[in-house]
Amino acid sequence: MTELTCVAPFATAGKITPVFTRFSTVAGERGSADTARDARGFAVKFYTDQGNWDLVGNNIPVFFIQDAMKFPDLIHSVKPEPHNAIPQAASAHDTFWDFALLSPETSHMLMWVMSDRGIPRSLRMMQGFGVHTFRLVNAQGASHFVKFHWKPMLGTHSLVWDEAVKISSADADFHRRDLWEAIESGQYPQWELGFQVLTEAQAAAFSFDVLDATKLIPEELVPVTPVGRMVLNRNPDNFFAETGQVAFCTAHVVPGIDFSNDPLLAGRHHSYLDTQLSRLGGPNFHELPINAPLAPVSNNQRDGIHRQAVHRGRVAYEPNSLGGGCPFQAGVKGFVSFPQPIEGEKLRGSLEKFADHYTQATLFYESQTQVEKDHIAGGFRFELSKLTVPANSPSVLFDAVVLPDGEAAVKRLLAQAPAVDFVAQQFRHGKTLMALGASKALLDRAGIDAFLGSGEEDPGVLSCESDEVQGMQNAFIAAIGKHRHPIRESDPATV
Repeated sequence: MTELTCVAPFATAGKITPVFTRFSTVAGERGSADTARDARGFAVKFYTDQGNWDLVGNNIPVFFIQDAMKFPDLIHSVKPEPHNAIPQAASAHDTFWDFALLSPETSHMLMWVMSDRGIPRSLRMMQGFGVHTFRLVNAQGASHFVKFHWKPMLGTHSLVWDEAVKISSADADFHRRDLWEAIESGQYPQWELGFQVLTEAQAAAFSFDVLDATKLIPEELVPVTPVGRMVLNRNPDNFFAETGQVAFCTAHVVPGIDFSNDPLLAGRHHSYLDTQLSRLGGPNFHELPINAPLAPVSNNQRDGIHRQAVHRGRVAYEPNSLGGGCPFQAGVKGFVSFPQPIEGEKLRGSLEKFADHYTQATLFYESQTQVEKDHIAGGFRFELSKLTVPANSPSVLFDAVVLPDGEAAVKRLLAQAPAVDFVAQQFRHGKTLMALGASKALLDRAGIDAFLGSGEEDPGVLSCESDEVQGMQNAFIAAIGKHRHPIRESDPATV
């Protein structure tokens, strides 16, 4: 792949590069059930001839957030609630959905996590993604954008929810045991590594921003090119020394791989390093055997806590004369970042394309079979049924509301004062409402009339039967387009 990158693993056909791979869950603490609905970490450390390169990703191609400043908030919300440390290894609780419902950028990731992808059949049967857009840089300094894909050679398979629940009670270590035993028996798991390569001109023409970690690049627009295969052919010799102490960091790259201006990726560079410093006790965690590069390290850095190497002599700098000029500069340059021209202001805020939170979520949902769509609905149903807060988000956060049909559902909503108040508040604030079928009873209970005091129809109160909804779409969209209906403020019947 030398026309695209000078990175060592892809310099020649058939080249073999040692790797260490770690899979992980997110929401649960150590020892929690493997089959919980969750995103899975998919991190690979390449011990290249140029040093170590860490590709730190997930089994889902997008992420919950765009701004790294929200990372602690996301993790705090999905972890067990602090007052009672419950629930373990689950997102089906108030704090997570409180965060998610107030953060529309989570929409795409939520579709993936609530789908079958959230409960893989085996770690050997799940995809992996670098998530972010990176750069490939060749020896001549030419750059392309790239996304990294891991495709399992056994295919992508999932559990159904009932299986996942039953497996967790029978074997909490199901995924770990499955992976370990497959490798021990010689049934080595394999993944095909693919590049999704595009130019900056291509990226600029898309309706979405490729630097937004909540978006993916559809393969119909940019196909994935297979470039290699990963084979996991041995288990760790000591789980603590290797899996427990391995330190992955998105900032660990080698010549030929570089970063894009993805704001979430920039934040991960800082947070991962900070994590390693505290988790592994100091700045020399890179000298632990599992983290040490196989390539020789050419620098003059010494000392610090937990230093493994023992350097001799009085000189720790270059150039020098006291040490006979040694150590000399290495014969080749180290990492040099791609010289991207920068214009405009430096902002942490999102661009206009970052603000579209629903198009790709819809694209993913529509790509599923009907069975898979039913599983997504079941995932949301289970998660939201565990909430204890009746009205998780206040009405003022929404520009419009659609009231669903269904006698049983409406009957339950009518019995909940917060639900009726939610509808009344929407009306009072001039927002658009559309009632389908039986849900007209909610309008009546909230004291909402479809006619103003003047006898005119309220343009923001729509109703129809469920089988007539297609004919009402344009009217509903037009009503939302007005944002609110201030005529209600001066209408005697409303006041």
